[in-house]
Amino acid sequence: MADAQSPGPGGRGPDRRGPRPPRPRRTRLQAFIYWTMVMGVWALIFLVAFFAVFSVDLPDTSKLYEVKRQPSVSYLDRSGALIAVRGSQYAPPVDLDKLPPYVPKAFIAIEDRWFYWHFGFNPWGIARSLFYNATHRGGPLRGGSTITQQLARNLFLTPSQTYRRKIQELILAVWLEAKFSKKQILELYLNRVYFGAGAYGIEAASERYFNKPASQLTLSEAALLAGMMKGPSRYSPVAATDRAARRATMVLDEMVRIHAITPQQEQAAINGGPIRVSPVLANQRAQYFTDWLDDQVRQLVGEPTEDLVVETTLDLPLQADAEQALQRDVAAAAGLGVQQGALISVDGEGRVRAYVGGINYLQSQFDRVSQARRQAGSAFKPFVYLTAMEAGRTPDTPVVDEPITIGNWQPRNYTGRYLGPITLEIALKESINTVAARLANEVGTANVAMTAKRLGITSPIQLDPSMALGAVEVSPLEMAQAYDAFSNGGFFAKAHAIERIRTASGRVLYDQGMGGAERRAVIGQPALGYMIRMMRAVIASGTGTKAAVPGYDLAGKTGTTSDYRDAWFIGYTGGFTTAVWVGRDDNTPMRKVTGGTVPAGIWHDYMTAALPRLKVAPIPGGEAPQPQPSDLIGDLLNGAQQIIRPPDQGPPEPYPERPPADSNMPPY
Repeated sequence: MADAQSPGPGGRGPDRRGPRPPRPRRTRLQAFIYWTMVMGVWALIFLVAFFAVFSVDLPDTSKLYEVKRQPSVSYLDRSGALIAVRGSQYAPPVDLDKLPPYVPKAFIAIEDRWFYWHFGFNPWGIARSLFYNATHRGGPLRGGSTITQQLARNLFLTPSQTYRRKIQELILAVWLEAKFSKKQILELYLNRVYFGAGAYGIEAASERYFNKPASQLTLSEAALLAGMMKGPSRYSPVAATDRAARRATMVLDEMVRIHAITPQQEQAAINGGPIRVSPVLANQRAQYFTDWLDDQVRQLVGEPTEDLVVETTLDLPLQADAEQALQRDVAAAAGLGVQQGALISVDGEGRVRAYVGGINYLQSQFDRVSQARRQAGSAFKPFVYLTAMEAGRTPDTPVVDEPITIGNWQPRNYTGRYLGPITLEIALKESINTVAARLANEVGTANVAMTAKRLGITSPIQLDPSMALGAVEVSPLEMAQAYDAFSNGGFFAKAHAIERIRTASGRVLYDQGMGGAERRAVIGQPALGYMIRMMRAVIASGTGTKAAVPGYDLAGKTGTTSDYRDAWFIGYTGGFTTAVWVGRDDNTPMRKVTGGTVPAGIWHDYMTAALPRLKVAPIPGGEAPQPQPSDLIGDLLNGAQQIIRPPDQGPPEPYPERPPADSNMPPY
């Protein structure tokens, strides 16, 4: 009987091939190739998915050459010199071939020395950054960014430090490397990177910091600008001179290391001495002034939609004199507790010629000229005396310096002594408190307030008796504006600083001289002449002698508030007024600093430098008609308390019983 056999494939008979032989094992090389291909496929799949996920919200790269920025506002002084530029400043792109070779090399040396060898990113740099981030949790991330990555971030991304943003930065860097040459990438980078102080691009930075085109940069200047890339504010040659210099030296060292320059060239750059930054920027000149004008520009012409040029009334040489005098004298008086100061000068038309809102803008941007409200002290007394002059009194009107009680208030003199029978001129020049208080009480504090408002005080004025001694909070800007009427023949002069606003192309948007109102007289004769005469005496032989500048017709008034918290000197000559204030921002007392000491000294030092530039004339209206002779001695002996009150005025109105907090206010 035959053996049964299983059918073959398809039922066509038995399978005669027998068992399959085992497959031959792959060699190690074959296995390596096989698994490499497998891993490559999976890596490709992963990369496609990776790029798909992180490319979802990538920015539109078609707008690569579009520059979106805040329009700049350039401020010029009265002669056309540049004061400051606010907003973003761009300059036309610079051709890399027109720069000295060491300029791009400086940036490559400190930012990306493998720039010409990578394809947009540096794996070793990324690895170091990952290790740092893993060992320094909670702090800012390090990215190990190449110049190409920095360009991608500047062009398309935000500066936020997140892993997603870093990955997108890497993707865009690879795209940039594929699309542009290394030269084009470096050129784009130098023309778009931010250098601080509102300057974008190497050309704008060179103009802003050194007042010259980038094609004229020296090796040391190039190193300084390259060093700022780590932090434009932290390494600013303006705000951190020493730190910026050390960083520039580090850049030079790296340039030697990559053979971009020789050690001899580095030493020559170092031996060249400190780098000279643009004087306007280096000194932060008139930055308080520029801040004051920023809002005014927008009020006059709206939010800028194109670059603007603002022509101002400021005089930069006078501004320099003012800043130097204030900084020097406040520093010298630091031992007396003087911490801050402010100074403003206006001409007879109200044009602001100097404006210093503090001693150091970098340390404090609070503007003490226009924003601070401090008690005026005896600097307010001219408004009291002017009201009395307009009511019929003269500098020779006799009065008595003696104790006085008004309601529940008893003002006292700074010296604690009383002079007895004197004249109003003596009372003002010696800043006698009792006489000023009695005078304001007689003419009415409401009338005094109206006088101060008429001349230019805009702050609220309380009507308590203490207002006669300056218990009124005002700004130096207001006081200069109000005193200016004494200097210009009795006319109101609103303090202003903008002459004209135009676009960079020349289209005029605002002109101060167009449609101006006629000058308004606010002080008439003989009151004006009387006030000038008495305020001249303050400087000639009264409390303000320290302010005297020989050879000039000067007048003014000192002011000191309770417990020496504020000290003022406000003085003027023909058509030019300057107000000076010193004190402390926390309103704590100084050490017996009166208006006749530090403020009068600052005023003197500044005006000594300023007056020769001004070519001022004598104070107009200063020759007032003299009063008719009278028996002043007999009048004094018969009782000045009756003489100080006009015959047609009744008894003073009663005042609240509560004593003012500053009843012991000193006079100076």
